[in-house]
Parts: sequence; C-alpha cells; structure tokens
Amino acid sequence: MNRFSYARPGSVADAIREVGSSPAAKILAGGTNLVDLMKYNVERPTHLVDVSRLPGLKEITETEGGGLRIGALVTNTAAAYDPRVQERYPLLSSTILAGATAQLRNAATTGGNLMQRTRCYYFYDASTPCNKRVPGSGCPALHGVNRIHAILGTSDKCIATHPSDMAVAMAALEAVVRVSGPRGERGIPIAEFHRLPGDTPERDTNLGADEVITAVDLPEPRFTTHYTYLKLRDRLSYAFALVSVAAALEMDGGTVGEARIALGGVAHKPWRVPEAEAMLKGKVPDRAAFERVAERILQGAKGHGENDFKVELARRAIVRALSQAAAGTPQSQTDKRIQ
Repeated sequence: MNRFSYARPGSVADAIREVGSSPAAKILAGGTNLVDLMKYNVERPTHLVDVSRLPGLKEITETEGGGLRIGALVTNTAAAYDPRVQERYPLLSSTILAGATAQLRNAATTGGNLMQRTRCYYFYDASTPCNKRVPGSGCPALHGVNRIHAILGTSDKCIATHPSDMAVAMAALEAVVRVSGPRGERGIPIAEFHRLPGDTPERDTNLGADEVITAVDLPEPRFTTHYTYLKLRDRLSYAFALVSVAAALEMDGGTVGEARIALGGVAHKPWRVPEAEAMLKGKVPDRAAFERVAERILQGAKGHGENDFKVELARRAIVRALSQAAAGTPQSQTDKRIQ
C-alpha cells in the first residue's frame, strides 16, 4: 500500500475542496471496496477524503410526491430495513438484501455501493494487463478466464461487469443520483450514471472527479405488489451475480399496464431496454410474451468463451423473474432457492 495523506472534512463543501485538491484523491466512506483495492495495490490514492462523518448524509427523508431521498451515507442495512423503503420500494429492499453479507451491508453505504468497481480477476491482479487500471495495456479477459464477464454492451477494450445489486433495482425504479461539486448541485438519472466501457473503460461513471454523491432520489412509489429480484450465482451464500433481474409490473386488470426490467451481472452497468418493456404494455402476462421480451433485451448478446452460457441463463432468468412478478410472488432473499 502506498503512502497517502488523509483528511476528514466537516462539510460537503470542504469534501468537494479536498477531493478536488489532487487528481489522485479518493473518497472513503464505508471502505468495503476501496480498502481492498488499496491492499491489492490496484488503487493508489495519494489523498484519502473520509466523508463517513459528514452531517446530513445519513438520513432518509421524504420528497414531494411521496418519494424518498436516501442520503449517500445511509448504510445498505439501514436502507433495506427502513419501513418506508420496505413499504414503498420493496423491490429495492429485497435487492439490497440479496447482496453481500450482513456484516458488509452494515458498513457499505448507498453512495459507495454505486461507486464500487468491477470484480474482474484481471482488474484485481496488479501483475496482469488491464485497460481499466492502465489504459492501453490490454484486456486479458477477452480470451482468458471470463466466466463472470459481460455479454452486453462490451467493447474490445473491456468486458467487465458492474457488481452492484442495489444499482439494478435503482435502474428499474428510475432513481436519480444527487451530486455536488464546484459548479453546484445536479441530478444524474441512474441510467446515465454508469458508463459502458467503449474506448474509456477506466471511467466507470459520469461523476466528475471533483464531485461528491450526496443522495439518491426515488420517485413516487410504484410496483409495490408485482415485483421480484432474481439473482443467479455460483453459490447461494455471499457471491456476485452471474445474472440478476429486477422485474416490476403494474397490472391493469388482466393485462400489463407498465413494465420495468433491469439486468445485473451482464454489462458494465445495469442493463435496461425500454423498447422491450413497452412490448408488454396491454399484453396478457404469459410465458410467450415474456420470451419475446427476453429475446429483445438480449438482442446482440454475445459470450466470450467461458461465459457463453450466460446468454441462455439470462433469457431464462428474465422469463422466470417476469413470471414471479406477474404472480406477485417475489423471490425470497432468506430462502434463496429459486421459486
């Protein structure tokens, strides 16, 4: 681990100044990802900005229209078990509980969860090339060990996936990430927050280098009955998703009024295809309709050898998740066996 300076600002304004003071500054909150990366010599910050005690960022507050604002320092546990989140956004609560372990959820924060980095084996191994760590050095995963890697939105520079569960539900719910920087405050729709790798895989998000996440806004409550988060992984205990699906439906009698579907474990960001969701509007929620939607969502999906199975796994997962959502029988995150 390299030497670094340390600051614990007392306000968001101070935090913005500190993080903007050095191009190699990093924000430290729960530390559940950054500290590991520092130990592996993957991240080498010269200045750590500890925001864990900033006032006003650990609360969940009401917004207009019955929505909620989740502070950036709200722990995953606090968000998942907040009665308002459980009642108004059960999809989000369920999704958070599908991720990590209870101990990690107690430390991990809302903002940090969104900012966590890929779990690609090559990214974590500082002795190997990796375009995310060293742009232009290459992507060994393209023709190497890539069982956990992306099948959608890839480039010849990177096929890594984003590991967050929480972000998948937030994508389905169309949350907005609130950030502050030297130029003031702004909101970034969750669909625009994370990036596809393209030619700049080292950039995971559209957050400015001198900006700080302050909160996540959830819109007015919807999808409180017909929803599910289905997470498929190599083992039922602590593991990242091979494929996950957040599915939410609003029913209009016997047909679908609106649908939201977001995938995790398949791309560099949570994957949504609004055109596919629109295909369900006014349709009877049956297997045939779900299979057509799955085909549209996975249009262009491609494996890279060891992860070829993910294309079919994702197709089946979408169908199963939509079936669970339509029936109003969400996947249990306690008994994790697939229903």
